[in-house]
Amino acid sequence: MEYMKEPVAPSQGNILCCQCGIPIPPNPANMCVACLRTQVDITEGIPKQVTVHFCKQCERYLQPPGTWVQCALESRELLTLCLKKIKASLSKVRLIEASFVWTEPHSRRLKIKLTVQKEVMNGAILQQVFVVEYVIQPQMCDDCHRVEAKDFWKAVVQVRQKTLHKKTFYYLEQLILKHRLHQNTLRIKEIHDGLDFYYGSKQHAQKMVDFLQCTVPSRSKSSQRLISHDIHSNAYNYKSTFSVEIVPICKDNVVCLSPKLAQSLGNMSQICVCIRVTSTIHLIDPNTLQIADIDGNTYWRHPFNSLFHPKQLEEFIVIDITRVQERKQGAGAGMRSNKHTLAEAWVQKTSEMNTDNQYFCRTHLGHLLNPGDLVLGFDLANCNLNDEFANKMNPHNVPDVVLIKKSYDRTKRQRRRNWKLKELERDREGMDTDDERQYQDFLEDLEEDEAIRKNVNIYKDSKIPVESDTDDEGAPRISLAEMLEELHISQDATGGEGSDMMTQ
Repeated sequence: MEYMKEPVAPSQGNILCCQCGIPIPPNPANMCVACLRTQVDITEGIPKQVTVHFCKQCERYLQPPGTWVQCALESRELLTLCLKKIKASLSKVRLIEASFVWTEPHSRRLKIKLTVQKEVMNGAILQQVFVVEYVIQPQMCDDCHRVEAKDFWKAVVQVRQKTLHKKTFYYLEQLILKHRLHQNTLRIKEIHDGLDFYYGSKQHAQKMVDFLQCTVPSRSKSSQRLISHDIHSNAYNYKSTFSVEIVPICKDNVVCLSPKLAQSLGNMSQICVCIRVTSTIHLIDPNTLQIADIDGNTYWRHPFNSLFHPKQLEEFIVIDITRVQERKQGAGAGMRSNKHTLAEAWVQKTSEMNTDNQYFCRTHLGHLLNPGDLVLGFDLANCNLNDEFANKMNPHNVPDVVLIKKSYDRTKRQRRRNWKLKELERDREGMDTDDERQYQDFLEDLEEDEAIRKNVNIYKDSKIPVESDTDDEGAPRISLAEMLEELHISQDATGGEGSDMMTQ
């Protein structure tokens, strides 16, 4: 009987390495991997230590020849920047993988592990892993040089408001801080009637002008001045100036509208109170609770002025007050406020308590006032109004007194205020007592008006103990839920530079 033999599977034979003589699978170089690496170094010509420039002021890295980019540690952007530093050397090999190797954050070193391949003797492909160390050298960028110099600028935004009160500027300052628009400024200078913002580029200044026109009713115009001109390259160097004028109306101002404007707003009274200034001017008619919003374009077409200065506010005491039921609105009337209550009140000046002079008025503060309360207002019966529209009004339509806001004990409110605001770093000409009083008025407005408060970052003051949200007098206060914790970065988890690691 014959036995059938199965075919033998072909097996690859081994050869001896031509250098060390150990058996290895055949390859074009006839060498083992260890001997091949001793004969050929595919990383030859690739630098193992490279310098990277870093600006400590703005925390950006230099990408040659002159671009500064923002990169986080061990990010994809930083890895790309580092590989571009050795791009010319990597052109002779094939890059397979690149990754960061952890280094101490304070060591000023970055390490990247690279895996490369290259064809060597007789077509053999050799793969090698090595580490490139990047040394971080501090270098100030051009933008930070200009910031430190404080006298180099290419564009300036001049913000002005022709009024004696700075409530709108305090509100604008908080909006700028919240949206971080002050980061690109070289310098901020405070002047008696406004602020100047200096920038290193015209684009940053234009961005600020666009922001101002969206947040406060204003108008702007621009101009530029030629500084130098290169006739060979046809390059021009300009300095640009942007002038922004904010409407001269602040919160709690009493204004007199033109008859045409009052009619277009729903036949409201010409004498109105400004209850808020945001992107528009918010007015309320104290006789009917009718409200209207006036934007910047409408204001400049039909301008009006404030009748009184804030220092002319007088203190009244409420003798009697009666809530008024809502009456039927006339044809074409505008919207009414749901947050206020219409009331008729008899008031008397606290400076005339020994007389019998009492004043009757209508007010929009019926939800706040009770007999015996103190209230601030303007006396129109005993004053000379120097206004174009007010002088033409029928005297019977001009109220004797316009009440503005309820009065509280300012000293007690300051003592119990457990929150604070941040301020812009700017060059001041000097802060007098009137500026401090106006700033306290703005803080009280924040406590009383929730609509303004939503656009402002309010921080908890750890130095003041936490109390109840309302005090004994019922003065409005800001709740803890609306406050932010202020972030203090003293040291990171690794401690100070050169210190031991912090362990739990």
